[in-house]
Parts: sequence; C-alpha cells; structure tokens
Amino acid sequence: MHGQRRIMVTGGTGFLGSFLCERLLREGNDILCVDNYYTGSRENVLHLLDDPRFEILRHDITFPLYVEVDEIYNLACPASPVHYQFDPVQTVKTNVHGAINMLGLAKRTKAKIFQASTSEVYGDPTVHPQTEDYRGSVNPIGPRACYDEGKRCAETLFFDYHRQYGVEIRVARIFNTYGPRMQTNDGRVVSNFIVQALRGEPITIFGNGTQTRSFCYVDDLIDGFIRLMGAPTGVTGPINLGNPVEFQVRELAEMVIEMTGSKSGIAFKPLPADDPTQRKPDISCATKELGWQPTVSLREGLERTIAYFEWKLSGGVGNMLSANSLHQAYPHQLLPNAGLPVSEAIR
Repeated sequence: MHGQRRIMVTGGTGFLGSFLCERLLREGNDILCVDNYYTGSRENVLHLLDDPRFEILRHDITFPLYVEVDEIYNLACPASPVHYQFDPVQTVKTNVHGAINMLGLAKRTKAKIFQASTSEVYGDPTVHPQTEDYRGSVNPIGPRACYDEGKRCAETLFFDYHRQYGVEIRVARIFNTYGPRMQTNDGRVVSNFIVQALRGEPITIFGNGTQTRSFCYVDDLIDGFIRLMGAPTGVTGPINLGNPVEFQVRELAEMVIEMTGSKSGIAFKPLPADDPTQRKPDISCATKELGWQPTVSLREGLERTIAYFEWKLSGGVGNMLSANSLHQAYPHQLLPNAGLPVSEAIR
C-alpha cells in the first residue's frame, strides 16, 4: 500500500462488499461503506463499526452523493435473479443512474473508480469459454434484461467517462461467486443447494442439471478486485474474474448432499427464460495483467460455506465452527479475529 487512502465501497454491507471493506481496512485505509440495505445487511459489518477508520452511510446511489474520496468501488446492485427481478425498474436505475452518479463523483474528486460488472453481460453465450472480446448474446426484453442490459450500459458509461473526461476506471466481469454471508433466500445455486440440503428438503435443479457454472470462492474474488484496482493506469478492463474450473449443476448438487450428509433428493423444474446453459470464464487476461488466478478449490470453499449456513440456520448462536470444517466462516463472531478474511481468520 502506498499511503493511506479514503475509499468508498457502494454496496458495502452486501456479500462481496463486506469482505472488500474488511480487506481494505486491513490494509490501513479509511473506508466509507455506502448501502441502502436493499439486499445488504448491517450484520455483515457490525464487527467493523468500532474501527475509527470505518464509516457507514445509508444512501441509495440512484441519488447523487457528495463526499471526498480517493477511490470508489461500485458494487451496489442486487445480483441474484430473485432480487433484481423483484423491482426490475429499480435495478436498471441502480445500474445506470448509479453509474452516472458514481462516475460524476469520480470525475469531480479525480478518484479512481472500479465497476463490479458481471458475466451476465455475455447472456446465454455462443462462445465457450467466454473471453472479454466476446460481445454476448443477451435478450434485451427478457426478464433478466434489467440486470444484464443494465450492467452492459454501465460498462458503456464507464468507458465513455474514461474517453471523454479521463476518469481512471477499472471494470471487472464477475463470474459465479460464493461463500459465507450469502443470504439464505437469495436464489443463487450454491446457497439454495446448501440451505435445502441442511433442511432436508429436495434440492431444486432447474433444467436437467447438465448446464455448467464455474464457482469462485469470495476470498479469491476480492483478491482479484484489489489487484485490478492496483494495476497500472493502462489496465482498465474489462477483465474476467472467476474460477475457470467448470462443473455441471447436478455435480454441485451431489457434492453438497455428500458434504452435508443430507438425505435430500433432487427435484427437477423447468429452466427459467434466458438462463445460460454454459458459463466459464477465460481468465488468461487476469493471469497476464494481474498475476491472478483462484487458489481455493470448490470442495474447500464449500466446507467454509456449509459451516456458515449451519451456523446461520441454527440461529447464529455461539462460535461458528463446523465439525467438518477447520475454518471460521463468520469471523466477526469470533473476536479478536474480527476483520480478517475467512482464509486468514484462524491463523
């Protein structure tokens, strides 16, 4: 780190945002965590509130914000279909108006700004694996378009502000990510499968289960964020960040059942509209430009994530340790290890 920075993280109480705030605090920065709590939770950052370098502000980025910062990480937007489709108009506003407001702030303060984009910009891809120069196959009027096209428009805004005003930007395209602090009802495949398995409910698979996903553990992704933000000026992105190891959805379900010791069966339901059948990042650009690649295996990451959901479903009582896991997946309940990334909290 080169000197203390004042860094704003929008969506900072969310799944990814809370881990990012921890990491940035640990590096000695002042953090302004901004969130409207639509899908984020104050509980995710409670352990940070006593740190004098951490400040939290309830704010919706679809409205302008006037603060002084050196860097901005724009993570604000619901990221799971069940949440972004609940109010699709607001999802578009968060992506587009939010990007305009954050870019305007970056322009005024001369701050470097990071955009959390998504692999959903590729839609249901016809190219496999997906490289950054692939322009995607997106249905602009489908039920997922509020998120897919909203993120695509946000990328357009970022590069136009960069070309027209010289704003220093970083754009990451995030592939499926999982880990502790995911919501139990967020509708994402990893959290859904784990919660259903722990409750002994049928594991719900949409389609026949042969569709593929690539699962990146949260610690690895946050490391990619930090490396991209710290990259030389010419490295703007977009850069894919995700795990290139591909799994069928049914394989994931079977692994979760085995690891939880669940008696759950599998229930198949129709595939939702525009749901991608293949998803795998080509991360050669991230490896070359950032020296980045994931290090946490799916089984290792699932151990930590299952431990978290076991603790969460038990009411969050006591120390969050699973008999099957050596990791403390919710470190803010286990002082004095608060504020450390999951992979480092037990060292």
